[in-house]
Amino acid sequence: MACVPYLADKRGVIMNQDIILEVCVDSVESAASAERGGAHRVELCSNLLEGGVTPSVGLIAAVRRAISIDLGVMIRPRGGDFCYSDIEMKVMQRDIFVAKQEGANGVVLGLLDADGSVDVKRTRQLVELAAPLKVTFHRAFDMSSDLFRSLRNLQMTDVHCILTSGGEQTAFEGAETLRRLVQAASGKIGIMAGGGIDDHNVATLIEQTGVREIHASLRSPAPSPMQYKNDKVSMGSLKGREYQRFVVDQQKVQRLLQAASIG
Repeated sequence: MACVPYLADKRGVIMNQDIILEVCVDSVESAASAERGGAHRVELCSNLLEGGVTPSVGLIAAVRRAISIDLGVMIRPRGGDFCYSDIEMKVMQRDIFVAKQEGANGVVLGLLDADGSVDVKRTRQLVELAAPLKVTFHRAFDMSSDLFRSLRNLQMTDVHCILTSGGEQTAFEGAETLRRLVQAASGKIGIMAGGGIDDHNVATLIEQTGVREIHASLRSPAPSPMQYKNDKVSMGSLKGREYQRFVVDQQKVQRLLQAASIG
């Protein structure tokens, strides 16, 4: 799950002939579809409505059996902020151990202090615990108070890769910051762009930023097999979600990779 090496061209823009695509998934079906579409790895989460939390042991094991590409497992004990208690830290440690046991190639995590800076000490502890698995610091990075200070701090933790939108809602909106982050990283840590990326904007994003790793969801709605629907009851906070789910679209994966290669 290592980030690809980066090389700078004469303009100082980071270049590499290969594009690496990571697809965010929450089911075995989506993971298999991502692989068929040509994805290089998947990031496995549960509860994407909360931005993703740690998946169950059963789901990790089932996805590992279903795909041969790299598998990264989200290590996030709850939704909400990224400032964790000592008890939550112990949960994350245990979840990393389980992910290793179940054959993950990497883990995805993010810890911040209350002031919005990277929790360097505990991040380093989790990186050491995860070894030899690769570690990606997720978009908690975008919630930090100073992206470039966070980049410098993460370089001290031996994290392999940072997933970021450049501190904006989408990677396209954060393109200029992404370009600067790629340059500032100097190949010492991978910068993976994520947030609203599809086949319509990926080539432009790559050209503008020099980023060579892409994180995308690429999902489409899947019809529910339920013939009977009780619309009076909602099991969650969003009414109607019981009969709505999304699955990675193999064709969307293929189209993004084709657009990225053209770009």
